[in-house]
Amino acid sequence: MYQSSKPQRGPLPVATRGDSPVSVIGAGIAGAWQALLFAQAGHAVTLHERSDQAMMLSTSHWAGGMLAPWCESEVAEPIISRLGLKSLELWRRELPDTPFNGSLVVAHSRDRNDYERFARLTAGHQRLDAKALAELEPSLEGRFRDALFFADEGHVEPRRVLPQLHQRIIAAGGTIKFNSEPAPDELDGIVIDCRGLAARDTQPELRGVKGELILIETDEVQLARPVRLIHPRWPLYVIPREDNRFMLGATSIEAEDTGVSVRSALELLGAAYAVHPAFAEARILEFGSGLRPAFPDNLPRIAVDAQRIAVNGLYRHGFLIAPALAELTLAYVERGQIDNEVMRCA
Repeated sequence: MYQSSKPQRGPLPVATRGDSPVSVIGAGIAGAWQALLFAQAGHAVTLHERSDQAMMLSTSHWAGGMLAPWCESEVAEPIISRLGLKSLELWRRELPDTPFNGSLVVAHSRDRNDYERFARLTAGHQRLDAKALAELEPSLEGRFRDALFFADEGHVEPRRVLPQLHQRIIAAGGTIKFNSEPAPDELDGIVIDCRGLAARDTQPELRGVKGELILIETDEVQLARPVRLIHPRWPLYVIPREDNRFMLGATSIEAEDTGVSVRSALELLGAAYAVHPAFAEARILEFGSGLRPAFPDNLPRIAVDAQRIAVNGLYRHGFLIAPALAELTLAYVERGQIDNEVMRCA
């Protein structure tokens, strides 16, 4: 449950259901959830996206899509777990087919201390021995002596789930305009700015944190859930996709250039090989990277100024926390309710 302050009126007039048109800028994961919940609540919603339907310019296009609040608690602030747990409910409600097969954390003997540290700093897991791990994921039989199993976590494939969310927005009466990039001040009514790094014209403290990925294909390995391999610098993960594909990712680099570095490519491919040698024969389909918008504290923020609301700073937790942030924004607009950990009112 949210630990919000007592509902109160903020600077934005609280809207009566359906009375205030809502414009959302940015159709990535943050904007899509905002548009969906507002459309379902009866508002006249228009969602603007600067790119076309392929969403190639969106950070969400390059995301991992992991719904892992317990795993993320190793390094994230408690607010991320709080928002993430609420978001799991919303994913289940709006997209019941979302796979909640759990996630696994494994390590080789040389990284045992880091593995035990991960176990101490996280909750919601059970320890599996080698036999139980093999029963859960037969492809990993004989690969690791044990694992941490986070049974209630899930994952989505961003490039498939975003179009599904867009379709639900239209079904709820919303409108989506691709190749549309209005400035917030050009729009009337309630404006929700979800532009990510493009919003630095009004939020200059935002920075980009690069996340790299490699997409591979093989039919020699089958996994039903993401596998995180403990690494000296960061956990590296292998996420199953449809059609015998796997995404390799988890880099978090303080840089705003694009592309994948040689070092990252070696580490990501090496991690896949360390999970299963058969990945050495996999076919590389794609290298890519996205810039995650982050504030200096790496925490999300809903900033309210008159009729303008900016939702930003989701960092590496976009798919995990976007639904809960949308619910908070809707609660503020319709009931004046404020969450003091997330919201800032001018």
